Order: sequence, then C-alpha cells, then structure tokens
Amino acid sequence: MIGVLGSGSWATAIVKILLENKEETINWWVRESEIRESLNNEGYNALYLTEAELDVSRLVISEDINQVVENSDDVFIVIPSAYVAGALGGLSLKTIRKRNWISATKGLVSIENQTVTQYLKSHFGVDPQRIAVVSGPSHAEEVAQKKLCYLTIASLNQELAHNVESMIHCGFVNTCLSTDVEGIEYATALKNVYAVAMGMAKGAGLGDNLIAVLVSSAVREMSLFLNQNAPSTDRCMDDFVYLGDLLVTCYSQYSRNRTFGQMVGHGYSIASAQHEMNMVAEGYYAAECLERLREQSDLDMPILQAVYGILYRKVPPRVMLRSISRIK
Repeated sequence: MIGVLGSGSWATAIVKILLENKEETINWWVRESEIRESLNNEGYNALYLTEAELDVSRLVISEDINQVVENSDDVFIVIPSAYVAGALGGLSLKTIRKRNWISATKGLVSIENQTVTQYLKSHFGVDPQRIAVVSGPSHAEEVAQKKLCYLTIASLNQELAHNVESMIHCGFVNTCLSTDVEGIEYATALKNVYAVAMGMAKGAGLGDNLIAVLVSSAVREMSLFLNQNAPSTDRCMDDFVYLGDLLVTCYSQYSRNRTFGQMVGHGYSIASAQHEMNMVAEGYYAAECLERLREQSDLDMPILQAVYGILYRKVPPRVMLRSISRIK
C-alpha cells in the first residue's frame, strides 16, 4: 500500500495524482483536524488546494503517523522541510528501514543541514536502494486542474524508480527517470532561493531586463553548487527538473517563494510576510542551509549570499542591486 505524509498543497496534489493512477487505497497522514474533517465530510482540503476534488472512499485518513507508515509499503514524504525531523522522530528504526521512501519535499532538513534522503540515510540508516525523489516543474494548483506537467523520479534503484513511475504517470503527469538523487534535491532547494531573489528584485523595483540577468545567473550559480556538492557526469542543466523548475518557480503566479520575496522587497518584515501568506516558503529555510554549505566550499554565489543576508542579517533588499553588479 501507499502512504502519504503531509497535508499541504503539494501533498494534496500528490494524493490526487495517486488516486488518478492507482486503484488501491491510500493511507494519508493529516495532522490538522480541520483538514481531516473537510476531507471526510466534503471531499476536499479546506485549508490548501481547495479546488482539488478527492475520492475519499479510497483514502484512509489518520492523525497517527505511525499507523500510516506501518500500514504502507511505499511512503511519500511531502512535509515542509522544516518539520520533517519532528514528524519522523517518533517512528521506530525498524519501521522506517522496512519501507520505501519517496521524497517530494522541496527543501533541506535544516537542523542537520541535509537533503531529505541524506537525513534518511544518516539518521535512520535507510538503505539508499529504498529511496527515491520526485521533483520537477509542477505547481500544485495546475495539478489540481489536471494541467499537464512533467516529473522526474530519481533513484539509485531503477526497479524502485519504475515502481514510483507506475504510481504517478497518468493522463496529466508525464515522467522520466534519473539517478541524480542528491543533485535534484539540491537543485529543488536552490530554485526556491532564486525565486525568493526574483521576488525581492521585483518588489524592490528592478526591471525585467535585470531580472533576466538575475535568473540566468542563477543557473550558473546552481551549476557551480551542484558540481561541488553532488558531482555527476550525466547531469544536463537544461533538463526540465533543473532549468524548467527554476523558471516556473521564478516566474509563475503560483510561486509562493516568489510571492514571499516580493513582499519582503516591498518592505514587509519576514514575520509579517510569513504570517500573511499562511503557507511555507521553502526558500526561506533553504537559504540558511545552502549558505552554510556554500561557506564550507568557499564558493562565490552572490545571489544566494544576498538572499541570505536579507533574510537572516537584516540587510536591506536594495542590496540585490549590488549583488547583480557582481555578476560577470
């Protein structure tokens, strides 16, 4: 059986995809009582992605994460990265190690400064052959409308990758396979930071000409970081899981990271922007983790450094102008 951990917009979209493609029952861990009630009574998530209609007759919705994991063979992690460690902390090692884990979380585990798959391996001893990642340009709002999207499944175990592909490939989801597990995880976290940067630049009044320079330079920064921290001879940066995801997160109206950055660029405090959005902007948390990793490698990444300074060192957003002037 399949289990899903998380109840936000992307988790709800993943559930919709799985229901579209699988006849079996899906176990779903939903922490919030309001969401559980709306799902059971109305067939939709009352707090996130309300437009997604779900066949609740095929869902086993539970507030008990242990029950969901124990009753599932393949578990999708779709929890905001800041809460992954807390959510998984109560599970037994025996239970965790016997499951296949598919991460669709778009960030890094901040308390360990690791990707989700690194955390599963180092903290719980999960076999890498039991791990996969799902990523790509795929806003939950468009999934709810069944608009075509492309997702990449990355795993060192190609049998597992094909199994996950069979779960999510459907009429509105095309798929491809990769072995670049950590590279894709880092790219997913980085693109959120760059979307925050783009939003800040827009909010601070920069024009489209300079924003184009910002985004194209972000591709170079991303490539530099991946080559240092997850080297691969097979990676092609213009694949949609890298460049495509970066572009949609920077430019889409649905991008919460761009929206968050734009609010900060307009002068909102970090706390007020987070409160008003009522959703997690993964780029906020990723900026701190990625800056730590950048410092360890002594890489020159002016955009990442500028976003970190603005979010964590109270540097004025107009510093983005100076960061762009450093771009060669």
